[in-house]
Amino acid sequence: MLPQGHPLYAVLAVLAGVVVLRLQLWRAVIFLRPASVRLEIDTPDGGVMVPAALEGAWDALKAAGFTPLGSHLEHARFAPPVTLYDAAHVEKGAFASVFQGTDGRARVVLLSPIDGGFVFTANYRRPARDRKGYSSGGIEGASVERLVNAHARRVAAHGTPQGPWTLEARVDAARNWYRGAGKAELRQQHAVGLLWTLGALGMVGAALAGRS
Repeated sequence: MLPQGHPLYAVLAVLAGVVVLRLQLWRAVIFLRPASVRLEIDTPDGGVMVPAALEGAWDALKAAGFTPLGSHLEHARFAPPVTLYDAAHVEKGAFASVFQGTDGRARVVLLSPIDGGFVFTANYRRPARDRKGYSSGGIEGASVERLVNAHARRVAAHGTPQGPWTLEARVDAARNWYRGAGKAELRQQHAVGLLWTLGALGMVGAALAGRS
C-alpha cells in the first residue's frame, strides 16, 4: 500500500477528475447555458436511411401516418452530436423524432408547437412538467401507437398545434425550446451533472494544490 502523501495519489486524483469531467462537463454546460446546444439540419431528405436499431420505431411511425422529413443534429459542447430522424403528421399536428439513446435503444419523442408553448411526449423517462402552454412527460417503453394517442390527448388539453410541418420548422422549434421554454426542464435533468463537474474540479484543484 502506498504511504499517505505519495505523489501517485495526486496523479490518480487528477486522472479520476479528468474522467469525470469528460463524462459530465457537457451536462454542466447545458445546465448553465441551455442555448449553447447547436442545432442544424443534417439530411433534408424524406428518404433518409436510419440505423438498424431505429428501423422498428421509424417504420411504426410511418405506419401511423407520419411523413419522413429528414434528419437534424443536436450538438452539446463537449459531447458528440446526436442525430435525430424527423417526421411529421399534419392532421395530428405533431413532429416525431427518433434517435439512439446511450443504451443503444430507439427513443421516440413527439413534439407539437402550440400557441405560446410546446407539448412533448416520449417513450422514455422525461421530467414531468404541466402548466399553461407547456406539457412534457414520458411513458417508458410505450409503443408508437400508444405514444401517438397519449400525445394527441395532451395536445387537445393544452392548445392548438402550430405549423408549418417542415424539417426547418422542426429545427426552429428545437432552437426556441433550448432558448426558452426548455430551460427549466434541462436544468432539472442536468443538475447532477453540474454537481459531478464541480466535484471533479475540486478534486483536481485539491490534488494540484497539494503538490505545489
